[in-house]
Amino acid sequence: MLDRRAFTRVAFGTLLAWSCGARAQSRGKICHVGILRASTRMPSDPILGNWLGDFMRDLGYIEGQNLRFEEMHADDNVQRIPGLARDMVQLQPDVIVAIGTSPTLALKDETTTIPVVFLTNADPIEVGLVPSLARPGGNITGVLIAPDGTLAGKKLEMLRELVPQATRFALLVPDDPGVGLKLQVQEAEKAASTLGVELKVVAVRAGDYDDAFEAISAARPGGLLVGGHVFFLRDRKQIVELAAKYRLPAIYEWPQQVRDGGLMSYGANDGETYRRLAGYVDRICKGARPSDLPIWRPSVLHLVINLKTAKALGVTIPSSLSQRVDEVIQ
Repeated sequence: MLDRRAFTRVAFGTLLAWSCGARAQSRGKICHVGILRASTRMPSDPILGNWLGDFMRDLGYIEGQNLRFEEMHADDNVQRIPGLARDMVQLQPDVIVAIGTSPTLALKDETTTIPVVFLTNADPIEVGLVPSLARPGGNITGVLIAPDGTLAGKKLEMLRELVPQATRFALLVPDDPGVGLKLQVQEAEKAASTLGVELKVVAVRAGDYDDAFEAISAARPGGLLVGGHVFFLRDRKQIVELAAKYRLPAIYEWPQQVRDGGLMSYGANDGETYRRLAGYVDRICKGARPSDLPIWRPSVLHLVINLKTAKALGVTIPSSLSQRVDEVIQ
């Protein structure tokens, strides 16, 4: 028989061995995550290093131990996306995160077995990614940054509320043939027709913003709708500075664009969006099937307004907007 002291030593040793074994087992299973995007990643990019990486750490992942990222980007050249999708599939990661509609569609053409989790503002049924939001089936699921459509029409309506006297507005979109952008343009044009205002659509090559804003200014719009695209999130500071230079009240997709000096944004909470994205990656790495994970849609949208920018532009925020604001930047 073991005395109490001997029993304690044995029990403690068994517990320690089990704990060490569990940790070793956790470290031994590495979740290999591929990321495919059209844009070039910058240090301020909210996908890696900030949002996705932070939320994966909250879920118990440590890069280099049980998590490995494999990132490919098209350097703003959307023509490269199909080839990069092919290269990514050849790496056979556990799951691929696709940022935007074009990368997701390219991956859909390349694999029916590797799980794909997308982040987009396009209707995944309309663009042909999944047959159902509740039951996506196949190997693709994802996170939407708008509950219905792209919100382009709604944002134009809010811009008109801000400058009700304006009869002409501009929409800035990247020179990207992606289906998601076409839907944004269609929704904005439909809203413009309903509101009885003109809409000038200006497509810009990534980085060539000076010429684009000169074209926008020449049209003398009363406000600017900045399309939802990762190019514009990455290049937000340059776009915000040009909007200020031309004194254009502008509405954006992401709160970060307003925190960095933009006037107004309307959409999903960015932190919640990336938390959900990380949660789906985690569940797939633990064995969940994409077909069993319904497409996540935000139930609450956030209006963010920068009062300092409004003052600099000489814009008064109407009560119809100030009563709905969720975050105010002073």
